[in-house]
Amino acid sequence: MRAAVIQFPGSNCDRDMAVALRSVGGDNSTQIVWHKETELPEGLDLVAIPGGFSFGDYLRCGAIAAQSPIAKAIVQHAERGGYVLGVCNGFQVLTETGLLPGALMRNAGLKFVCKPVDMTVQTADSDFTRGYAQGDKITVPVAHHDGNYTIDPEGLAQLQGEDRIAFTYDNNPNGALADIAGILSANRRVLGMMPHPERAMEPAHGGTDGVALFRALADTMALA
Repeated sequence: MRAAVIQFPGSNCDRDMAVALRSVGGDNSTQIVWHKETELPEGLDLVAIPGGFSFGDYLRCGAIAAQSPIAKAIVQHAERGGYVLGVCNGFQVLTETGLLPGALMRNAGLKFVCKPVDMTVQTADSDFTRGYAQGDKITVPVAHHDGNYTIDPEGLAQLQGEDRIAFTYDNNPNGALADIAGILSANRRVLGMMPHPERAMEPAHGGTDGVALFRALADTMALA
């Protein structure tokens, strides 16, 4: 699996994401790409947009990052059918680019939330989630101030009707509509999620429930 991790001013999970991807794809499988680049490396399978606070979260979280030079190349990669994973701030960037519907709002409690959360896998029908079974209970950390997912009623009905809700919170930490923790694009090749699977890769992290997501992606690419 050939992957690129996008780095913005204020990214703080870019190296964590690269380590997670390399753990399943090999030491030379993942590159860090600076946001001012206008093109992605050739032959990529996956683009990962990591967590952090791109551009200090000024204006709206992810809004400035979505206007970076590299953003156009990410959109083109997705439109060609390439895989894109956005975690936390990366999820916010994906909604700002229009690659995923809805928006991430300020947490309902108006406080930063940083803790492990219990989630339910709502669909195993994607190359991101095929390593789990529908209904699996997993624990993955969150760390965000703006993770309150919202979308209009028609959009929510579409996500539900098309089985595009990937994960839901068991104990909602941020007020997200329908307890949504992660969603898929219409072609199921773009995943945005607020919890951090790259922080649940080793026993020293407190759990390994993120491994199945990255391993499923690597296995998919190996068969391509």
